[in-house]
Amino acid sequence: MVAVAAFDGVQLLDVTGPAEVFTTANLFGARYQVRTVSPTGAQVRTSSGVRIGVDGALDSLPARLDTMVVPGRRDWQRAVADPELTALVTGLVQRSRRITSVCAGAFVLAQAGVLDGRRATTHWRLAGRLAAAYPRVRVEADPVFVKDGPVVTSAGVTAGIDLALSLVEDDHGADLAREVARELVVFLARPGGQSQFSARLTPRTAKHAVLRQVMDAVVADPAAPHSMESLARDVGISARHLGRLFRSETGLTPGQYLESVRLESAQVLLETGDDPVETVAGQCGFGSAETMRRIFQHTLGIAPTTYRARFRTTAAACGRAR
Repeated sequence: MVAVAAFDGVQLLDVTGPAEVFTTANLFGARYQVRTVSPTGAQVRTSSGVRIGVDGALDSLPARLDTMVVPGRRDWQRAVADPELTALVTGLVQRSRRITSVCAGAFVLAQAGVLDGRRATTHWRLAGRLAAAYPRVRVEADPVFVKDGPVVTSAGVTAGIDLALSLVEDDHGADLAREVARELVVFLARPGGQSQFSARLTPRTAKHAVLRQVMDAVVADPAAPHSMESLARDVGISARHLGRLFRSETGLTPGQYLESVRLESAQVLLETGDDPVETVAGQCGFGSAETMRRIFQHTLGIAPTTYRARFRTTAAACGRAR
């Protein structure tokens, strides 16, 4: 059984997206029972104003659950300050084999202590706040979803669909999950490590002019032999100061940012071109195909060749056909 928590102010798609994935999987042979519960067992009013009915409260559920889903609300402070909601989530955690959250639902799991010492993600706009409010959580701002043992957290809103598809794939295999994705007309499936947003657009959000200059230089030529020292020297500051700027404004080290830009550049080339993996690795500054393969595997969970096969664009396919 899959239990989805619902409460006043919850984001509607955080609830309905995963639920739709699981129930659609039943059309192709899965046997998920989805139940929506609220702290009091009463209907709730979502952030969009749409009211949704529920199946009851915690006591309406069996003693053992397979999966629980905690959606989020924009005003996460009110969610974590709601004792009835945290009591509901704590009760679900105690009954569930697999614990998941969507978007700001990670704050509620963190409040319950579930994420202590674990890797977790949330909507990229909230990642810094999650890290500050719950320092024992190892927050990763970039991934679409993060699996750490039986706990799976996802990024904002539609990422709950990606999360649910990945769980269906874990439970029933890629073929069935692919049928669900086709039925819902969504892509199967962004890897957990797929970035929530473009690293190449990040300089536009940096406030410090020097930091923007450094980041623009990396984006302009990812394959250059960039180092902390050379980047700092080019803008006339110390490497230590550059590191502080990166951490305070992006949550990344310069090396992590450089790797993310190189990774994204490689993704684009693999999606749109026909160059061999070895050539792509050189063009993006990885040095070798093996180095690029290790980074793809670590970050995205798949090899570059698998990534190309899965994310090949229609434009590239048309180009080959001509």
